[in-house]
Amino acid sequence: MNDPYRQDPALLRGMTQRRLGRRDAFRLAGLSAAGLALAACGVQGKGTARPSSSAQAQSEVEKFWSGKTKNGHVDFANWPLYMDPKLPELKQFTQQTGITVNYKEVILEMPSWFAKIQPQLAAGQSIDYDLMVVTNGLHFQRLVQLGYLAPLDHSKLPNFAANAAPEYKQESFDPGNVYSIPWASGITGIAYNPKYVDTPPTSMADLWNPKYKGKVGMMSDSQEIANFGLFAIGVDPDKSTEVDWEKAAAKLQEQRDAGIVRKYYDQAYTDPLAKGDIWLTMAWSGDVFQKNVSDGTDLKFVVPQEGGTIWTDNMTIPKTATNPVDAIMLMDFFYDVNVAAHLAEYINYVTPVPAAKDVIAADAAKATGDDKKLLEEVASSPLVFPSEQDSARLRNYVNGKTPEEQKKFESIFQAITTS
Repeated sequence: MNDPYRQDPALLRGMTQRRLGRRDAFRLAGLSAAGLALAACGVQGKGTARPSSSAQAQSEVEKFWSGKTKNGHVDFANWPLYMDPKLPELKQFTQQTGITVNYKEVILEMPSWFAKIQPQLAAGQSIDYDLMVVTNGLHFQRLVQLGYLAPLDHSKLPNFAANAAPEYKQESFDPGNVYSIPWASGITGIAYNPKYVDTPPTSMADLWNPKYKGKVGMMSDSQEIANFGLFAIGVDPDKSTEVDWEKAAAKLQEQRDAGIVRKYYDQAYTDPLAKGDIWLTMAWSGDVFQKNVSDGTDLKFVVPQEGGTIWTDNMTIPKTATNPVDAIMLMDFFYDVNVAAHLAEYINYVTPVPAAKDVIAADAAKATGDDKKLLEEVASSPLVFPSEQDSARLRNYVNGKTPEEQKKFESIFQAITTS
């Protein structure tokens, strides 16, 4: 049978010449002071916040989707370098459904994106996009709190129901996937250079070890560094309080005052790690995978025993979308196993569809040369398909806070990296 979702591995040639991934080009969405101030200023939105019961949720779904039909077009806003520039998946979608897609790489960070779309959403106006990819975190919370996102009709998401990994159906930042389903994920853990680190790090304590004085890299992003500070004091970020934040900040300040941290990085830590300027560092899984593939380095990545961060970029539909039915059809399309596999082959981030691994392995068996090697690495990489043991230790960012708490959170942790 000719499967329209299957690609000839020959079409994947040239993948090994790619160096950049999404987070190789742009800093993980952080909370700049301006973005946080906007998020916390009490802007008023139209619509309702998260439903308080399943009956209310179903009522909101029925109310939103009633009378809406397929229009034949989707305007899709995403981050750069999050799909093959030739857009093979979107071409397949159009061929299958007749729905055209206008795909734009217009989201560079969450604060600026939120600032751009908030006025239109607050006024009940279209933002000119029917589908947008939003990182979990404080800005996702604000979009929900202000009633800016459409509640998803899961009867229109059969591929998601059948193929999404269980952990992606119980996200703490969006219980029940009321407003979102994942696009891709990544892990924040510890990367190290085995040329300089004899004993592989296993604990968050390794980032505080005096023997690595001046050779440790930490992230400047408040959400990221907060999670590691909380892990270091044994607190789950999802369950943390302001008292925990203060304790975690004190632990991070202790690390800084001891001279252990060489630098607080936004993105450019992989080159210093490869050169030996730093020996171990907070790192994103995709960065490490891409660096090893592109430069032939042998950097290692581990999830500490206390935990690591799982960040997720999520497909959402603005409540003012012109073409929501077409948008939700496209969302579900990406949960076809073959489509998910081919997306992961290109972007090399964690796919929410575990069965994609077998498809990638099958593509590797058919490929040759460098493409074969890369596909084999993708299929076997714990950075794309985390082990159950690693997955069990992963936690989300601090969630569920009021605007006032969000502002306090930012001030506490921003002081570590900017003082």
